[in-house]
Parts: sequence; structure tokens; C-alpha cells
Amino acid sequence: MRIEDLDYELPPELIAQHPPARREDARLLVVERASGALHDDAISHLGAWLRAGDALAINETRVIPARLNTQRKSGGRVELLLVRPEQDGAWRVLAKPAKKAAQGEILTTADGCLVLEVIAAGDEGERVVRVVRGDLRAGLEAHGDVPLPPYIHRPPEPGDRERYQTVFARVEGAVAAPTAGLHFTPELLASLEGAGVSTARVLLHVGPGTFRPISASDPREHRMDEEWFEVSAAAAATLRDARARGGRIVAVGTTVARALESACDANAGAIGAASGWTRKFILPPYQFQAVDALLTNFHLPRTTLLLLVAAFAGEEPTRRAYAHAVAERYRFYSYGDAMLVV
Repeated sequence: MRIEDLDYELPPELIAQHPPARREDARLLVVERASGALHDDAISHLGAWLRAGDALAINETRVIPARLNTQRKSGGRVELLLVRPEQDGAWRVLAKPAKKAAQGEILTTADGCLVLEVIAAGDEGERVVRVVRGDLRAGLEAHGDVPLPPYIHRPPEPGDRERYQTVFARVEGAVAAPTAGLHFTPELLASLEGAGVSTARVLLHVGPGTFRPISASDPREHRMDEEWFEVSAAAAATLRDARARGGRIVAVGTTVARALESACDANAGAIGAASGWTRKFILPPYQFQAVDALLTNFHLPRTTLLLLVAAFAGEEPTRRAYAHAVAERYRFYSYGDAMLVV
């Protein structure tokens, strides 16, 4: 397929700049793969579309305040986005402007509590930094910002530190939220559990590549960034048991789908325990091994996330669903509404 085949026009006012006042106020578009039917509903009614014996697979990654403003000895400002830890306490970062963060440059927070040295320079703004003085975690808590996506055209607010987290976020390491999970409340999770829907926790630390558009017309030429994933033996057993009882595996988000499919790749197609760095790229056509239903948000055109949705729902149903969502004024992207493909 061509990447242009899934382009769509979106009025700017449909790009959600804040989450709903209450998570349960989000809308839900349900797409039935078998019939092609579309249903307008609410996330609070998610249980009506699931059934006893299903298993929710959720991503328990937690977003860190990974965007850090620093300054050079000359006083020039350099913004760092922490991407992933490296060996010996170093971190891979994206620097902006990159030309101001040459190898050997010393970067300091405004109060001097954290001093970093650029020890390696790569392409496209990539740098590796190490801590010269101070504690990185404390420095990020004091001075770091939640790295909101670039299409949210406002500075981060104090409330974003928690509302840009899922209620099941536990393991720190992501620079973007697994946004399908943002719709859940403890009450919704409890009601689903009471209805016989089990839960399996997996992990994929979302990296900045999630926002990187596909520039090539042939998406197969795109190279994914590496992201760390883990599927535990207990999570794999919960998902296998659900299927054995006739239930469905419901992936909450594209990150969960990639974690599960990466684990299957490591286990000869079976759902099993696995962990490591993955560049899993899912695009049509693709035969899913560990996903029977997918809860997701509405994604940017020309992104790997939208291609994954098209691989699961089908290209034409995805086009129709997005056209319907635009016509019905659904809210798009990270703080927007949800779509369930069953």
C-alpha cells in the first residue's frame, strides 16, 4: 500500500488540547470488522462490547518528565528530550538546537543542581549525555516537563503530570503515554473485572519515534526506533487462558499490540514470555497472533500507529471509520476519544 492511501483532512479544532473533564466522558467509536458496522457510544459503556472471559492487555509504562531545559556556559539554551538509558548511567537524548550541543559541551539546569556533559553526537539531533554533578531523577522532578506531543499547542501544565498517565502506570521509562489507556478509571477497571474480564499487564516504553511521520511513499522503507518491551510469564498465561476459555485478547493500544506481537515473534508464534528491544513494525497486510480486539485512539496520518490500526481493522474500514469520526466531531489524538475494533 501507499502511505497516502490513509491520508485524511482534519479540522484543527478536533485536535484535543486537553483531556475531557472526566475520563468517562470520552466518546467511543466501535468498528465491527465482520459486518463493517460503525456504532457511536461512550467509553463508559465499554463493558457492553466486551464479554466474560475476555482479557484486557494493558501497558503499565509510566511517562517521565523527560523534557529538560538546560543552558551552555555561554548562556545559550538547549532543550533535551531524554530517550533511553545507556550503559554506565548515560542517557541518549534529542537535543534542540543540536548544533549547540556538540561533543564535550557542558549543560546545566538554571539552578545548577544538575550538570550534564555531551559525550557523543549522532544524527538527527541525537546525543549521549552523562551526569557530571547532581541526581538526574531529582533534576527531572524539579525541572523536567511532561513531553506532551507536538500537536498540543500549549505549554505543559502542572496537571499534565498525572493526567498524561494511565491509572495503571507503574514502571517509569516512557516519553509518551500509551494513550488508549488514558480512558480508564479505577471504577471502569473494577466494573470490567466484576463482569468477568481479566487483565494482563505488559510493558512497552513508548519512545519519541511514535510521533515520527513516515516520509517515504512506500511505508516498508520506514525504520522503527527501538523500544523496550516485556511480557511476563504470568501475563502470557492470563492471555492464553482467556483464549482457551473462548475469550478474546483485547489490546489496549498500539503499544500493547506491538509488545504482544514481539513476544509471539520470540516464541515461534505462540503467546509467551519475552523481553528486549523491539523495532516491531506492523502494517498491512499482517496476520495478528495475539490480538483479537483493539482499543485505540485516533492517530495522525502518515504514522506507524495508523498503519497498525489499518492492518487490524482493514484499510477501507479504517478510512470509513476516520471519515465518520471527523463528520461526527470526535476529538483526535492523545487527549481525544477512542475507537474499539472488534
